[in-house]
Amino acid sequence: MQAQFPTFSDDQAEAFDRVAAELMSMGIDLDEGSLTPRFEGKSSVLAVVGKAGSGKTMLLASLTKALVGAGVEIVSGDWEGKRRKERRTLAVLAPTNKAASVLRLRGVPATTIHRILYTPVYDPQYEKIAEWLAGQTERPVVEGLTDQALDRAWAFYQTVASIPGALAAAGLRGSDFITGWKRREEPLDVGFIDESSMLDQRQFDDLREIFPTLVLFGDPAQLAPVGQSGEMVFDKLGDSRKLVLNRIHRQTEGNPILDLAHALSDDSLRFEDFERMVEDAARRDDRVLWAGRVDSDLMARSPVLVWRNQTRIRLINAFRAVHGAPEDQLLPGEPLICDGIELPLKHRKKRIDLEARGLIKGAQVIYLGPGSKPGFARLHVLGAEEPQLSAASIIKIEKPGEEEPFIPSAATMGAAFLHGAAVTIHKAQGSQWEEVQVFAPDIYAAAASGRSEAGMPMWKRLAYVAITRAEKRLHWVVRACLARPRQGLSIADLRGGPAQLTLTGGDETAQ
Repeated sequence: MQAQFPTFSDDQAEAFDRVAAELMSMGIDLDEGSLTPRFEGKSSVLAVVGKAGSGKTMLLASLTKALVGAGVEIVSGDWEGKRRKERRTLAVLAPTNKAASVLRLRGVPATTIHRILYTPVYDPQYEKIAEWLAGQTERPVVEGLTDQALDRAWAFYQTVASIPGALAAAGLRGSDFITGWKRREEPLDVGFIDESSMLDQRQFDDLREIFPTLVLFGDPAQLAPVGQSGEMVFDKLGDSRKLVLNRIHRQTEGNPILDLAHALSDDSLRFEDFERMVEDAARRDDRVLWAGRVDSDLMARSPVLVWRNQTRIRLINAFRAVHGAPEDQLLPGEPLICDGIELPLKHRKKRIDLEARGLIKGAQVIYLGPGSKPGFARLHVLGAEEPQLSAASIIKIEKPGEEEPFIPSAATMGAAFLHGAAVTIHKAQGSQWEEVQVFAPDIYAAAASGRSEAGMPMWKRLAYVAITRAEKRLHWVVRACLARPRQGLSIADLRGGPAQLTLTGGDETAQ
Protein backbone atom coordinates (compact mmCIF):
# COMPACT_ATOMS: atom_id res chain seq x y z
CA MET A 1 0.00 0.00 0.00
CA GLN A 2 2.85 2.37 0.74
CA ALA A 3 4.09 2.11 -2.85
CA GLN A 4 0.97 3.95 -4.03
CA PHE A 5 1.94 6.98 -1.92
CA PRO A 6 5.61 7.68 -2.76
CA THR A 7 5.54 11.14 -1.20
CA PHE A 8 4.93 9.79 2.30
CA SER A 9 7.53 10.61 4.92
CA ASP A 10 8.63 7.75 7.18
CA ASP A 11 6.31 8.75 10.01
CA GLN A 12 3.37 9.18 7.59
CA ALA A 13 3.99 5.71 6.16
CA GLU A 14 4.19 4.26 9.67
CA ALA A 15 0.94 5.99 10.65
CA PHE A 16 -0.79 4.76 7.46
CA ASP A 17 0.25 1.17 8.20
CA ARG A 18 -0.85 1.48 11.84
CA VAL A 19 -4.31 2.76 10.86
CA ALA A 20 -4.54 0.08 8.14
CA ALA A 21 -3.76 -2.61 10.73
CA GLU A 22 -6.45 -1.22 13.03
CA LEU A 23 -8.97 -1.25 10.17
CA MET A 24 -8.03 -4.83 9.31
CA SER A 25 -8.79 -5.86 12.88
CA MET A 26 -12.24 -4.32 12.31
CA GLY A 27 -12.82 -6.25 9.06
CA ILE A 28 -11.51 -3.80 6.42
CA ASP A 29 -8.44 -5.05 4.52
CA LEU A 30 -6.89 -2.18 2.56
CA ASP A 31 -4.13 -4.37 1.05
CA GLU A 32 -6.52 -6.92 -0.45
CA GLY A 33 -9.43 -4.51 -0.91
CA SER A 34 -11.79 -6.88 0.91
CA LEU A 35 -14.50 -6.30 3.51
CA THR A 36 -16.21 -8.43 6.12
CA PRO A 37 -19.32 -7.39 8.10
CA ARG A 38 -18.67 -5.10 11.05
CA PHE A 39 -17.86 -6.80 14.34
CA GLU A 40 -20.56 -6.01 16.87
CA GLY A 41 -19.43 -4.84 20.30
CA LYS A 42 -15.85 -4.01 19.27
CA SER A 43 -14.56 -0.43 19.30
CA SER A 44 -11.34 1.43 18.57
CA VAL A 45 -10.04 5.00 18.89
CA LEU A 46 -6.77 6.21 17.36
CA ALA A 47 -5.34 9.72 17.11
CA VAL A 48 -3.00 11.03 14.42
CA VAL A 49 -1.38 14.19 15.80
CA GLY A 50 1.16 16.57 14.34
CA LYS A 51 1.87 20.23 13.83
CA ALA A 52 1.00 22.21 10.72
CA GLY A 53 2.75 20.89 7.61
CA SER A 54 3.32 17.38 8.99
CA GLY A 55 0.95 15.86 6.45
CA LYS A 56 -2.17 15.05 8.49
CA THR A 57 -4.52 16.11 5.70
CA MET A 58 -2.54 14.18 3.06
CA LEU A 59 -2.68 11.09 5.26
CA LEU A 60 -6.43 11.51 5.85
CA ALA A 61 -7.04 11.91 2.10
CA SER A 62 -4.90 8.85 1.27
CA LEU A 63 -6.68 6.69 3.84
CA THR A 64 -10.06 7.88 2.55
CA LYS A 65 -9.08 6.99 -1.02
CA ALA A 66 -7.87 3.56 0.07
CA LEU A 67 -11.11 2.86 1.98
CA VAL A 68 -13.26 3.86 -1.00
CA GLY A 69 -11.08 1.67 -3.22
CA ALA A 70 -11.74 -1.25 -0.89
CA GLY A 71 -15.50 -0.80 -1.32
CA VAL A 72 -16.31 1.25 1.79
CA GLU A 73 -19.23 3.64 1.18
CA ILE A 74 -19.00 7.34 2.05
CA VAL A 75 -21.75 8.66 4.32
CA SER A 76 -22.30 12.38 3.83
CA GLY A 77 -25.30 13.10 6.04
CA ASP A 78 -27.40 14.26 3.06
CA TRP A 79 -29.31 11.02 2.57
CA GLU A 80 -28.85 7.40 3.55
CA GLY A 81 -30.31 4.35 1.91
CA LYS A 82 -31.58 1.22 3.57
CA ARG A 83 -29.13 -0.40 5.91
CA ARG A 84 -27.46 -3.61 4.76
CA LYS A 85 -25.68 -5.84 7.21
CA GLU A 86 -22.67 -6.32 4.95
CA ARG A 87 -22.27 -2.60 4.15
CA ARG A 88 -19.16 -0.84 5.51
CA THR A 89 -19.18 2.95 5.72
CA LEU A 90 -16.89 5.92 6.31
CA ALA A 91 -17.77 9.47 7.35
CA VAL A 92 -15.16 12.24 7.18
CA LEU A 93 -16.13 14.98 9.62
CA ALA A 94 -15.02 18.40 10.80
CA PRO A 95 -16.40 20.59 13.62
CA THR A 96 -17.42 23.52 11.35
CA ASN A 97 -18.61 24.13 7.79
CA LYS A 98 -15.47 26.11 7.03
CA ALA A 99 -13.20 23.29 8.22
CA ALA A 100 -15.22 20.75 6.19
CA SER A 101 -15.01 22.97 3.09
CA VAL A 102 -11.19 23.10 3.42
CA LEU A 103 -11.17 19.29 3.11
CA ARG A 104 -13.68 19.29 0.24
CA LEU A 105 -11.48 21.70 -1.72
CA ARG A 106 -8.72 19.09 -1.39
CA GLY A 107 -10.94 16.35 -2.77
CA VAL A 108 -12.02 14.80 0.54
CA PRO A 109 -15.82 14.34 0.82
CA ALA A 110 -16.19 15.89 4.28
CA THR A 111 -19.23 17.13 6.15
CA THR A 112 -19.86 18.55 9.62
CA ILE A 113 -20.27 16.57 12.81
CA HIS A 114 -23.73 18.08 13.18
CA ARG A 115 -24.88 16.72 9.81
CA ILE A 116 -24.03 13.21 11.00
CA LEU A 117 -25.55 13.56 14.46
CA TYR A 118 -28.81 14.73 12.85
CA THR A 119 -30.09 13.12 9.66
CA PRO A 120 -32.73 14.44 7.23
CA VAL A 121 -36.20 12.94 6.99
CA TYR A 122 -37.29 12.79 3.32
CA ASP A 123 -40.79 13.01 1.95
CA PRO A 124 -41.61 9.42 0.84
CA GLN A 125 -42.33 10.28 -2.81
CA TYR A 126 -39.03 12.12 -3.20
CA GLU A 127 -37.13 9.44 -1.31
CA LYS A 128 -37.98 7.19 -4.29
CA ILE A 129 -35.80 9.47 -6.43
CA ALA A 130 -32.95 9.23 -3.90
CA GLU A 131 -33.16 5.42 -3.91
CA TRP A 132 -33.16 5.38 -7.72
CA LEU A 133 -30.14 7.69 -7.96
CA ALA A 134 -28.29 5.47 -5.46
CA GLY A 135 -29.00 2.41 -7.62
CA GLN A 136 -31.38 0.73 -5.18
CA THR A 137 -34.64 0.85 -7.20
CA GLU A 138 -35.94 1.34 -10.74
CA ARG A 139 -36.61 4.79 -12.18
CA PRO A 140 -39.70 6.12 -10.38
CA VAL A 141 -42.75 8.01 -11.58
CA VAL A 142 -43.22 11.07 -9.36
CA GLU A 143 -46.28 13.26 -9.55
CA GLY A 144 -45.41 16.81 -10.60
CA LEU A 145 -41.98 15.92 -12.04
CA THR A 146 -41.41 15.45 -15.76
CA ASP A 147 -39.06 12.97 -17.37
CA GLN A 148 -36.81 15.90 -18.27
CA ALA A 149 -36.59 16.89 -14.58
CA LEU A 150 -35.60 13.34 -13.62
CA ASP A 151 -33.04 13.31 -16.43
CA ARG A 152 -31.50 16.50 -15.01
CA ALA A 153 -31.34 14.91 -11.56
CA TRP A 154 -29.67 11.81 -13.00
CA ALA A 155 -27.13 13.82 -15.01
CA PHE A 156 -26.23 15.93 -11.97
CA TYR A 157 -25.77 12.87 -9.74
CA GLN A 158 -23.41 11.24 -12.25
CA THR A 159 -21.15 14.30 -11.94
CA VAL A 160 -21.60 15.14 -8.25
CA ALA A 161 -22.86 12.36 -5.95
CA SER A 162 -25.13 14.66 -3.93
CA ILE A 163 -28.79 13.70 -3.46
CA PRO A 164 -29.87 17.25 -2.43
CA GLY A 165 -27.94 18.69 -5.36
CA ALA A 166 -29.59 16.28 -7.79
CA LEU A 167 -33.06 17.06 -6.44
CA ALA A 168 -32.32 20.77 -6.74
CA ALA A 169 -31.32 20.15 -10.38
CA ALA A 170 -34.77 18.62 -10.87
CA GLY A 171 -36.30 21.90 -9.71
CA LEU A 172 -37.10 20.97 -6.11
CA ARG A 173 -36.41 23.07 -3.01
CA GLY A 174 -35.07 21.69 0.25
CA SER A 175 -38.43 22.34 1.89
CA ASP A 176 -40.08 20.12 -0.77
CA PHE A 177 -38.16 16.95 -0.05
CA ILE A 178 -36.83 17.35 3.54
CA THR A 179 -39.63 17.29 6.10
CA GLY A 180 -37.45 17.50 9.21
CA TRP A 181 -34.37 16.25 11.04
CA LYS A 182 -33.90 13.47 13.58
CA ARG A 183 -31.14 12.50 15.96
CA ARG A 184 -29.25 9.50 14.66
CA GLU A 185 -30.20 6.41 16.61
CA GLU A 186 -28.22 3.63 14.92
CA PRO A 187 -24.41 3.59 14.86
CA LEU A 188 -22.34 4.02 11.73
CA ASP A 189 -18.94 2.44 11.14
CA VAL A 190 -15.64 4.30 10.57
CA GLY A 191 -15.27 7.99 11.39
CA PHE A 192 -12.33 10.26 10.49
CA ILE A 193 -12.46 13.51 12.48
CA ASP A 194 -10.35 16.42 11.27
CA GLU A 195 -9.46 19.41 13.50
CA SER A 196 -10.11 17.21 16.53
CA SER A 197 -8.28 19.68 18.79
CA MET A 198 -11.56 21.65 18.64
CA LEU A 199 -13.66 18.82 20.09
CA ASP A 200 -15.02 19.13 23.60
CA GLN A 201 -15.72 16.08 25.75
CA ARG A 202 -19.46 16.02 24.99
CA GLN A 203 -18.86 15.96 21.22
CA PHE A 204 -16.25 13.24 21.65
CA ASP A 205 -18.66 11.12 23.68
CA ASP A 206 -21.38 11.59 21.02
CA LEU A 207 -18.97 10.46 18.31
CA ARG A 208 -17.91 7.38 20.26
CA GLU A 209 -21.58 6.36 20.51
CA ILE A 210 -21.92 6.54 16.71
CA PHE A 211 -18.57 5.25 15.43
CA PRO A 212 -17.09 1.94 16.65
CA THR A 213 -13.91 2.88 14.75
CA LEU A 214 -12.78 6.46 15.27
CA VAL A 215 -9.59 8.12 13.99
CA LEU A 216 -8.89 11.66 15.26
CA PHE A 217 -6.62 14.02 13.30
CA GLY A 218 -5.41 16.99 15.33
CA ASP A 219 -2.71 19.53 16.11
CA PRO A 220 -1.48 19.40 19.74
CA ALA A 221 -0.05 22.95 19.49
CA GLN A 222 -3.42 24.59 18.94
CA LEU A 223 -5.63 26.14 21.60
CA ALA A 224 -7.78 23.72 23.57
CA PRO A 225 -11.57 24.25 23.68
CA VAL A 226 -12.72 26.81 26.25
CA GLY A 227 -13.47 25.15 29.58
CA GLN A 228 -11.18 22.14 29.10
CA SER A 229 -8.19 23.46 31.11
CA GLY A 230 -5.85 23.36 28.11
CA GLU A 231 -6.49 19.65 27.49
CA MET A 232 -7.63 18.15 24.19
CA VAL A 233 -9.67 14.96 23.93
CA PHE A 234 -6.81 12.99 22.36
CA ASP A 235 -4.53 13.92 25.29
CA LYS A 236 -6.41 11.35 27.38
CA LEU A 237 -5.54 8.49 25.02
CA GLY A 238 -2.63 6.25 25.91
CA ASP A 239 0.64 6.57 24.00
CA SER A 240 -0.10 3.37 22.05
CA ARG A 241 -3.26 5.02 20.72
CA LYS A 242 -1.50 8.15 19.43
CA LEU A 243 0.43 8.27 16.17
CA VAL A 244 2.74 11.29 16.09
CA LEU A 245 3.85 12.96 12.85
CA ASN A 246 7.07 14.81 13.67
CA ARG A 247 8.60 15.58 10.31
CA ILE A 248 7.47 18.52 8.19
CA HIS A 249 6.36 17.07 4.88
CA ARG A 250 8.70 17.88 2.00
CA GLN A 251 5.93 19.56 -0.01
CA THR A 252 5.74 22.25 2.69
CA GLU A 253 9.47 22.64 3.34
CA GLY A 254 10.68 26.18 2.74
CA ASN A 255 7.27 27.69 3.43
CA PRO A 256 8.06 30.84 5.47
CA ILE A 257 4.65 30.78 7.17
CA LEU A 258 5.17 27.26 8.51
CA ASP A 259 8.80 28.05 9.34
CA LEU A 260 7.59 30.86 11.60
CA ALA A 261 4.94 28.64 13.18
CA HIS A 262 7.45 25.93 14.03
CA ALA A 263 9.99 28.41 15.37
CA LEU A 264 7.55 29.01 18.23
CA SER A 265 8.43 25.62 19.72
CA ASP A 266 11.80 27.03 20.85
CA ASP A 267 11.48 27.43 24.62
CA SER A 268 14.00 30.28 24.70
CA LEU A 269 12.25 32.36 22.01
CA ARG A 270 10.97 35.73 23.22
CA PHE A 271 8.28 37.81 21.54
CA GLU A 272 10.80 40.46 20.43
CA ASP A 273 13.01 37.79 18.84
CA PHE A 274 10.00 36.30 17.05
CA GLU A 275 8.98 39.67 15.61
CA ARG A 276 12.49 40.09 14.20
CA MET A 277 12.09 36.69 12.56
CA VAL A 278 8.79 37.83 10.99
CA GLU A 279 10.42 41.03 9.74
CA ASP A 280 13.34 39.10 8.25
CA ALA A 281 10.95 36.64 6.56
CA ALA A 282 9.00 39.55 5.04
CA ARG A 283 12.20 40.93 3.48
CA ARG A 284 13.02 37.57 1.89
CA ASP A 285 9.60 36.27 0.82
CA ASP A 286 6.41 38.01 -0.29
CA ARG A 287 4.32 35.29 1.38
CA VAL A 288 4.96 37.19 4.62
CA LEU A 289 4.02 40.87 4.81
CA TRP A 290 5.17 43.27 7.56
CA ALA A 291 2.05 45.47 7.59
CA GLY A 292 1.87 48.94 9.09
CA ARG A 293 -1.92 48.94 9.08
CA VAL A 294 -4.94 46.66 8.74
CA ASP A 295 -6.24 46.07 5.18
CA SER A 296 -9.96 46.94 5.37
CA ASP A 297 -10.72 45.32 1.98
CA LEU A 298 -9.36 41.99 3.17
CA MET A 299 -11.51 42.13 6.33
CA ALA A 300 -14.68 41.65 4.25
CA ARG A 301 -13.82 37.99 3.59
CA SER A 302 -10.88 37.21 5.90
CA PRO A 303 -11.27 38.54 9.44
CA VAL A 304 -8.45 40.14 11.39
CA LEU A 305 -7.36 37.68 14.08
CA VAL A 306 -7.07 39.15 17.58
CA TRP A 307 -6.75 38.00 21.18
CA ARG A 308 -8.73 40.61 23.11
CA ASN A 309 -12.45 41.27 22.71
CA GLN A 310 -11.92 45.03 23.06
CA THR A 311 -9.58 44.95 20.05
CA ARG A 312 -12.13 42.95 18.06
CA ILE A 313 -14.90 45.46 18.79
CA ARG A 314 -12.76 48.49 17.93
CA LEU A 315 -11.64 46.99 14.61
CA ILE A 316 -15.20 46.05 13.66
CA ASN A 317 -16.45 49.58 14.26
CA ALA A 318 -13.52 51.05 12.35
CA PHE A 319 -14.26 48.69 9.44
CA ARG A 320 -17.91 49.76 9.32
CA ALA A 321 -16.93 53.41 9.54
CA VAL A 322 -14.45 53.34 6.63
CA HIS A 323 -17.03 51.54 4.48
CA GLY A 324 -19.66 54.15 5.30
CA ALA A 325 -22.02 51.66 6.93
CA PRO A 326 -24.96 53.40 8.66
CA GLU A 327 -25.51 52.57 12.32
CA ASP A 328 -29.11 51.45 11.81
CA GLN A 329 -28.58 48.88 9.08
CA LEU A 330 -26.10 46.49 7.51
CA LEU A 331 -24.67 46.78 4.02
CA PRO A 332 -24.76 43.76 1.66
CA GLY A 333 -21.35 42.14 1.83
CA GLU A 334 -20.71 42.71 5.55
CA PRO A 335 -19.30 39.59 7.24
CA LEU A 336 -21.01 37.98 10.24
CA ILE A 337 -20.24 35.18 12.71
CA CYS A 338 -23.07 32.95 13.97
CA ASP A 339 -23.23 33.20 17.75
CA GLY A 340 -25.76 30.39 18.19
CA ILE A 341 -29.49 29.84 17.87
CA GLU A 342 -31.78 31.73 20.24
CA LEU A 343 -34.87 29.53 20.39
CA PRO A 344 -36.70 28.04 23.40
CA LEU A 345 -36.60 24.29 23.95
CA LYS A 346 -40.09 23.79 22.52
CA HIS A 347 -38.69 24.88 19.13
CA ARG A 348 -35.98 22.19 19.12
CA LYS A 349 -36.93 21.02 15.62
CA LYS A 350 -36.44 24.51 14.21
CA ARG A 351 -33.06 24.77 15.92
CA ILE A 352 -31.96 21.50 14.36
CA ASP A 353 -33.19 22.66 10.95
CA LEU A 354 -31.16 25.89 11.10
CA GLU A 355 -28.05 24.17 12.42
CA ALA A 356 -28.25 21.38 9.84
CA ARG A 357 -28.15 24.01 7.10
CA GLY A 358 -24.95 25.50 8.42
CA LEU A 359 -25.99 28.05 11.04
CA ILE A 360 -23.96 26.54 13.86
CA LYS A 361 -22.01 28.52 16.43
CA GLY A 362 -18.89 29.95 14.82
CA ALA A 363 -20.16 29.70 11.23
CA GLN A 364 -18.92 32.49 8.97
CA VAL A 365 -21.69 34.23 7.07
CA ILE A 366 -21.98 37.09 4.57
CA TYR A 367 -25.01 39.36 4.82
CA LEU A 368 -26.81 39.57 1.45
CA GLY A 369 -29.69 41.86 2.41
CA PRO A 370 -33.00 41.93 4.28
CA GLY A 371 -35.45 39.05 3.90
CA SER A 372 -39.03 39.37 2.76
CA LYS A 373 -40.34 39.48 6.35
CA PRO A 374 -39.39 41.82 9.21
CA GLY A 375 -36.44 40.45 11.17
CA PHE A 376 -35.36 38.11 8.38
CA ALA A 377 -32.00 38.27 6.60
CA ARG A 378 -30.70 36.72 3.41
CA LEU A 379 -27.38 35.06 4.16
CA HIS A 380 -24.50 33.21 2.51
CA VAL A 381 -22.92 30.58 4.81
CA LEU A 382 -19.24 30.26 3.86
CA GLY A 383 -18.21 26.64 3.33
CA ALA A 384 -21.76 25.22 3.30
CA GLU A 385 -22.70 23.00 0.37
CA GLU A 386 -25.98 24.90 -0.09
CA PRO A 387 -24.77 28.29 1.12
CA GLN A 388 -27.59 30.75 0.52
CA LEU A 389 -30.69 30.95 2.68
CA SER A 390 -33.11 33.30 4.40
CA ALA A 391 -33.60 33.01 8.15
CA ALA A 392 -35.01 34.80 11.16
CA SER A 393 -31.94 36.61 12.49
CA ILE A 394 -30.77 38.60 15.51
CA ILE A 395 -27.78 40.65 14.37
CA LYS A 396 -25.75 42.39 17.08
CA ILE A 397 -23.16 45.12 16.58
CA GLU A 398 -21.02 45.64 19.70
CA LYS A 399 -19.83 49.15 20.53
CA PRO A 400 -16.63 50.13 22.37
CA GLY A 401 -17.33 50.86 26.04
CA GLU A 402 -20.98 49.82 25.84
CA GLU A 403 -22.26 46.69 27.58
CA GLU A 404 -25.32 46.23 25.38
CA PRO A 405 -24.83 45.72 21.62
CA PHE A 406 -26.67 47.75 19.00
CA ILE A 407 -29.14 45.56 17.06
CA PRO A 408 -29.82 46.84 13.53
CA SER A 409 -31.95 43.79 12.63
CA ALA A 410 -33.78 41.36 14.87
CA ALA A 411 -36.53 38.78 14.86
CA THR A 412 -38.01 37.77 18.20
CA MET A 413 -36.23 34.41 17.89
CA GLY A 414 -33.80 32.83 15.45
CA ALA A 415 -30.11 32.70 14.56
CA ALA A 416 -27.91 35.19 16.45
CA PHE A 417 -24.95 36.90 14.79
CA LEU A 418 -22.00 39.08 15.74
CA HIS A 419 -20.04 41.07 13.20
CA GLY A 420 -17.26 39.08 11.56
CA ALA A 421 -14.72 41.63 10.27
CA ALA A 422 -12.51 40.66 13.23
CA VAL A 423 -12.63 37.47 15.30
CA THR A 424 -10.73 36.03 18.22
CA ILE A 425 -8.02 33.52 17.44
CA HIS A 426 -9.97 30.91 19.45
CA LYS A 427 -12.93 31.21 17.06
CA ALA A 428 -10.67 31.08 14.01
CA GLN A 429 -9.52 27.52 14.77
CA GLY A 430 -10.55 25.06 12.10
CA SER A 431 -10.71 27.76 9.42
CA GLN A 432 -8.22 28.79 6.79
CA TRP A 433 -8.07 31.72 4.40
CA GLU A 434 -5.73 32.44 1.50
CA GLU A 435 -4.55 35.59 3.27
CA VAL A 436 -4.69 36.19 7.01
CA GLN A 437 -4.06 39.35 9.04
CA VAL A 438 -2.73 38.81 12.57
CA PHE A 439 -3.00 41.81 14.91
CA ALA A 440 0.47 41.73 16.48
CA PRO A 441 -0.20 44.26 19.30
CA ASP A 442 -2.59 41.70 20.81
CA ILE A 443 0.03 38.94 20.63
CA TYR A 444 2.42 41.31 22.41
CA ALA A 445 -0.24 41.96 25.08
CA ALA A 446 -0.54 38.20 25.66
CA ALA A 447 3.24 37.96 26.00
CA ALA A 448 3.32 40.86 28.47
CA SER A 449 0.58 39.19 30.55
CA GLY A 450 2.84 36.20 31.29
CA ARG A 451 -0.08 33.78 30.90
CA SER A 452 0.46 30.12 30.00
CA GLU A 453 -1.72 27.25 28.83
CA ALA A 454 -0.73 23.60 29.38
CA GLY A 455 2.83 24.66 30.15
CA MET A 456 3.31 26.82 27.05
CA PRO A 457 3.26 30.64 26.99
CA MET A 458 -0.15 31.80 25.80
CA TRP A 459 1.31 34.19 23.23
CA LYS A 460 3.06 31.31 21.47
CA ARG A 461 -0.14 29.25 21.22
CA LEU A 462 -2.04 32.29 19.95
CA ALA A 463 0.64 33.13 17.39
CA TYR A 464 0.87 29.52 16.22
CA VAL A 465 -2.87 29.15 15.65
CA ALA A 466 -3.18 32.57 14.00
CA ILE A 467 -0.23 32.05 11.65
CA THR A 468 -1.33 28.60 10.54
CA ARG A 469 -4.74 29.93 9.43
CA ALA A 470 -2.96 31.46 6.39
CA GLU A 471 -2.82 29.29 3.28
CA LYS A 472 -0.82 31.58 0.99
CA ARG A 473 0.04 34.87 2.68
CA LEU A 474 0.49 36.13 6.23
CA HIS A 475 0.01 39.82 7.12
CA TRP A 476 1.69 40.64 10.46
CA VAL A 477 -0.01 43.92 11.41
CA VAL A 478 2.17 45.95 13.77
CA ARG A 479 0.15 49.16 14.26
CA ALA A 480 -3.43 49.89 15.31
CA CYS A 481 -4.28 51.68 12.05
CA LEU A 482 -6.86 50.86 9.41
CA ALA A 483 -6.27 51.56 5.72
CA ARG A 484 -9.09 53.07 3.70
CA PRO A 485 -10.81 50.59 1.38
CA ARG A 486 -9.83 50.50 -2.28
CA GLN A 487 -13.29 49.25 -3.25
CA GLY A 488 -16.77 49.09 -1.75
CA LEU A 489 -18.42 46.08 -0.18
CA SER A 490 -19.82 43.60 -2.71
CA ILE A 491 -21.57 40.22 -2.94
CA ALA A 492 -20.66 39.64 -6.60
CA ASP A 493 -18.18 36.93 -5.63
CA LEU A 494 -20.86 34.81 -3.92
CA ARG A 495 -22.71 32.33 -6.05
CA GLY A 496 -25.57 29.92 -5.55
CA GLY A 497 -29.31 30.38 -5.38
CA PRO A 498 -30.97 30.68 -1.98
CA ALA A 499 -31.70 27.45 -0.17
CA GLN A 500 -35.33 27.78 0.88
CA LEU A 501 -35.94 27.07 4.57
CA THR A 502 -39.53 26.65 5.64
CA LEU A 503 -39.86 26.41 9.40
CA THR A 504 -43.51 26.80 10.14
CA GLY A 505 -44.83 28.84 13.00
CA GLY A 506 -44.40 32.37 14.30
CA ASP A 507 -41.55 34.75 13.79
CA GLU A 508 -38.98 31.99 13.43
CA THR A 509 -40.25 30.95 10.00
CA ALA A 510 -37.35 30.83 7.60
CA GLN A 511 -38.11 30.86 3.93
